[in-house]
Amino acid sequence: MAPRMDYNAATPAGVKALGSVYGHISQSGLPKALIDLVYLRISQINGCAYCIDMHSRDLLNAGVSVEKLILVPAWREGGPLFDQIERAALAWAETVTLITETGVPDSDYEAATAVFDQKQLADLTIAIGLMNAYNRMAVSFRATPAAAKQ
Repeated sequence: MAPRMDYNAATPAGVKALGSVYGHISQSGLPKALIDLVYLRISQINGCAYCIDMHSRDLLNAGVSVEKLILVPAWREGGPLFDQIERAALAWAETVTLITETGVPDSDYEAATAVFDQKQLADLTIAIGLMNAYNRMAVSFRATPAAAKQ
């Protein structure tokens, strides 16, 4: 599929603003691998090939096993591959990303607050919103995944 537009060139200030939010998340204290795992799951839900490719590569480069990466869409059945914090982050990412379907029920909030403090959960939610925004840009304007450029 051919790209529709180069949104980075069309709105450099807008992309820079998103980058500032990305910078905040990078400095939030949440582990990078955890955030990348969340970014990958959100991108899978949203069908964003560009971001799935990018975050899969980031996780592989960080030493995440191929077995774990393959099971991200089915993390609930992944057994010990996913620890308690990863499970809580992935569950929160799913319920927030699918907000029109889930309404983010109290049970999901309570499960997340059992693992994350208020700052961590707020920053995680900002990260989720950011990735949903990036996915919408990449899907809408048909950003080409690195793997498809080879």
